Amino acid sequence: MSDWSEGMPIARRWRNLARLGALVLPLVSCAALSTIRDTITPATAVLVLVLWVVAAAASGDRLAGVLAAVSGGVWFDFFLTEPYQRFTIADSDDIEATVLLVVIGAVVSEIALWGHRQQGRAARRSGYLEGVLGTAKVVSEGDAPASALIEIVARQITDVLEADTCRFVAGPVHDTRIAILDHDGVLTRGDHTVDVDRVGLPTDEHVALLVRRGVLVPGHFLVSATSRVAYPSREQRRVAVLLAGQVAGAVDAN
Repeated sequence: MSDWSEGMPIARRWRNLARLGALVLPLVSCAALSTIRDTITPATAVLVLVLWVVAAAASGDRLAGVLAAVSGGVWFDFFLTEPYQRFTIADSDDIEATVLLVVIGAVVSEIALWGHRQQGRAARRSGYLEGVLGTAKVVSEGDAPASALIEIVARQITDVLEADTCRFVAGPVHDTRIAILDHDGVLTRGDHTVDVDRVGLPTDEHVALLVRRGVLVPGHFLVSATSRVAYPSREQRRVAVLLAGQVAGAVDAN
């Protein structure tokens, strides 16, 4: 808990610095370019400003990328288009260049953020896979007692589903109020399917992940997510069910 709380101010400071730089650096660049504006073309100036947009977007903060694009457009107008040092544009080509700068900057920001999201998803997939493989290794070695294996799996399920707690209960689920998560990542509660992507995991009742041994159900994991709404993806839900299945042999053996 202390590591998380200590890390937040640092992340916030970096984000604020990125946003400040997104506002100031295009201003400084345009002011510098204005001293040689007779020797450069508008396209050259636009390319220089787009570099600042790319740098801001690379921080992973959408607002920083947008601020850099807007700041670049505003100061390009002020310093590099006639009439100079006024927020007006007389030439249609300069108007086009300014609009393109803002549009290109916004597009570049979205592309950079898409790359960040893809990288994050890849890292999460790698983490899920490591968790499943690690549990499978413990099961195959057969050295860990069933209680230790169950505790490991419960922790991994909690992390994967972004839930609060997870505990193992022997036997099948008898309470019809409990939602069941199947191997396809579909959550059903009674006769109804719960749209987890839209409403999240239930906060008023447990979610059960069945531990199956053929047609038998020697136990199940009960997941609780009551402190906040969790929205695990279908991939995360399927991984959680796969993790729960890793203890089937150990539970059945006892």
